[in-house]
Amino acid sequence: MRINEFFSSFIKIHILYHCEKEEIYGVWMIEELNEHGYKISPGSLYPMLKNLEEKKLIRSRVEQIGKVKRKFYRITSKGKKELSAAKVKLKELIGEILYQ
Repeated sequence: MRINEFFSSFIKIHILYHCEKEEIYGVWMIEELNEHGYKISPGSLYPMLKNLEEKKLIRSRVEQIGKVKRKFYRITSKGKKELSAAKVKLKELIGEILYQ
């Protein structure tokens, strides 16, 4: 599935959801999204993560793991508010599309 603007929003919500549940890192998120049918490359995911961080919806920290530096992401309070609002809108939309 090609990532377009429409699915990009779904992916961002998915990222916020997982960042709320636990700390995530890019490769793990790519694998998680892949399980849901989103074929996303690092060249698409990392700019998305950077954008979410610039909007203060997630924050990152870098950890040295052996010779590899890994960037971990976690949701912020602003991100939690955005995710909560998105869940309300999604629930309303799903109800309208699937159950009416």
